[in-house]
Amino acid sequence: MNRYNIIKNKNPREIVLLKGAPCKWGICSFCDYIDDNEKDIDICNNINLQVLSNITGITGQLEVINSGSVFELPSITFNKIYEIVEEKNINKIYFESHWLYRENLKKIHNIYNIPVIFKLGLETFDENFRNNILKKGIVFDTPTQISKYFQSICLLIGIEGQTKDMIKNDIDILLNNFPLGCINIFNENSTNIKRDIDLINWFKKEFAFLYNLKNIEILDHNTDFGVG
Repeated sequence: MNRYNIIKNKNPREIVLLKGAPCKWGICSFCDYIDDNEKDIDICNNINLQVLSNITGITGQLEVINSGSVFELPSITFNKIYEIVEEKNINKIYFESHWLYRENLKKIHNIYNIPVIFKLGLETFDENFRNNILKKGIVFDTPTQISKYFQSICLLIGIEGQTKDMIKNDIDILLNNFPLGCINIFNENSTNIKRDIDLINWFKKEFAFLYNLKNIEILDHNTDFGVG
């Protein structure tokens, strides 16, 4: 497993994939990413500190991801991230978090003296599909409620049961309400959720322009950031 890379295309940044405690939500129907969780804090820290030692600050930006939320990283790891940000002159940092931690995000904003970008794996703005099919556990009334906390939204494209209208609506809301976005093309894994290749091919043709937008990143495979 590769846990460090430098993203050189849009928003150049170093990225690290760290180990954290089990995802507090942990029941998304499409996700086997949580298999990377680890209950032994010492194992987490040993791996994480080694991975973090690769950071050079070459891009001035850093993205930290784990198979859950940033709040599930051990304190030793979290403190080391802060030290590295200071030592390597990082001027922007990206974290991921589940919606259930939204009121805690300001604590991290207050710790850092640089812009902190929080990413939310929303997957879709369609409430029924998001919560009843994907089991995300994210309930809100308007996109503004989300943008109050999160600056970047991750969408999931190409699952059986999704429709073209759902995807069109998702893209429209993303582009009009959030400064950054990441679109993940679904690849089948060990879960029972299936891929809709016809829908994926339609999306790539219909929304080809998204590949050229500086604020939108599209992952055809979940390892396209070079980690995983």
